Amino acid sequence: MRRALFVGCALAALWGCVARVPAPIYDDRTALTDASGYYRVLPGDTLYSIAFETGHDYRILARWNHIPTPYRIEPGERLRIRAPRRGARAPRGPSPLQGPVGVPLAPHPRPRPASPLRLAPAAPRRAPLAAVTWIWPARGTVEETFGRGPLSGRPGNRGIDILGRAGEPVRAAAAGRIVYTGSGLPGYGKLIIIKENNEYLSAYAHNARIKVEEGAMVRQGEVIATMGDSGTDRVELEFEIRRDGIPVDPLRYLPQKHR
Repeated sequence: MRRALFVGCALAALWGCVARVPAPIYDDRTALTDASGYYRVLPGDTLYSIAFETGHDYRILARWNHIPTPYRIEPGERLRIRAPRRGARAPRGPSPLQGPVGVPLAPHPRPRPASPLRLAPAAPRRAPLAAVTWIWPARGTVEETFGRGPLSGRPGNRGIDILGRAGEPVRAAAAGRIVYTGSGLPGYGKLIIIKENNEYLSAYAHNARIKVEEGAMVRQGEVIATMGDSGTDRVELEFEIRRDGIPVDPLRYLPQKHR
């Protein structure tokens, strides 16, 4: 009896140890960025979202990787996200770090860009390619302004944070084409990126519900989402404007009168 009790306790202890060992979790949104500066494209990525996250102009990435318009990329491709050496040609194909199709070798945290994202100078660097007029994308109170470090710990806010109420409409601040919708960029929750022209992109983060699809053309003022708290701990819209890939202060472009 004692021997049976001892064996039972030993098996229970062993099972407890095994049960506490977490099973490996593979997230299909993890990114593999190797030391040589290549990024493995994941399902849902677009050239615009990769450029947005790494702080580049999408045309720069297209040139570095010899990607023609309309800038189509496929999951598993390796894209150069650092300036190539003269004469080097970026390979396009599955990453050598990738295991069998659809199975990564190991989980990796999705990193932020290694170097801090550049902020645009206060004065415009050149005349705009085309005139873009902007309106406020949502009602609410501006809580965080451009360049200030928010509570999330990012090195300086890249836009403005507008506090509002859940379910309030989020509108396109300018007309353009939807080039990204999704939640694959860390820290942005449910995100929409609009391409206004070859110079400007705008971003709308932390939405509750996205009401537009990639590739759609939207009018200025059109409802594209509802305000929420995805990727953050409060109901807000994080709104960014990027000029040639560089964040600029939205308050320099939006009307002085807040909607």
